[in-house]
Amino acid sequence: MDKTKLVITIERQYGSGGRIVGTKLAEELGIPFYDDEILSMTAEKSAVGEQYFRLADEKAGNNLLRRIVGGIRGMTLDEPKTEGDVTSPDNLFKFQSEVIRELANTESCVIVGRCADYVLETAGKEDLVKIFVYADTPTCVRRTMEIDGIMDTKEALNKLNRITKQRREYHKYFTGREWENFSNYDLPINSSKLELDQIVELIKTYIRMIGYDI
Repeated sequence: MDKTKLVITIERQYGSGGRIVGTKLAEELGIPFYDDEILSMTAEKSAVGEQYFRLADEKAGNNLLRRIVGGIRGMTLDEPKTEGDVTSPDNLFKFQSEVIRELANTESCVIVGRCADYVLETAGKEDLVKIFVYADTPTCVRRTMEIDGIMDTKEALNKLNRITKQRREYHKYFTGREWENFSNYDLPINSSKLELDQIVELIKTYIRMIGYDI
């Protein structure tokens, strides 16, 4: 890659293959990949137990109903509190957002989930490509069964629906945006009829088309 610090964020429906795509893409570009590694990094930086970040990971805060009734706006990403209720979902998100911004300012990388697209966009990050990987329900169910070793279709569908709901509410809570609104992303990709390696090539082609030397 050239000297510009390009950061690629990937939001993904469960079972769409988005995480695997992110891993393969980072490997082929020779840049770091971050998913739940961000949780341990944030725990170390904040001196808050990692278990708190894992319990809150990609789940809406506990004031979701209040925020819906009051009109949802994106999270104000000021500095997190270091005293008092430091383990509230909102404060944990602010700690996590600090780490995401620091990574983006330091190096080219691929970041999966955790509203990284919103965190970096609102921080004014320019060299940013926002991807959303999705698929039809049969494809997501099939991949969930394959990756998670689930034998029952209904069980896989229930897991898919539960995690999709969590991610949708999480994104809405912290960004005020609809998670599956494609206008929020630079490149939405339907993975239903594509192999995961083809999706990686598609993203690389897009990156080249917008002027990056990779």
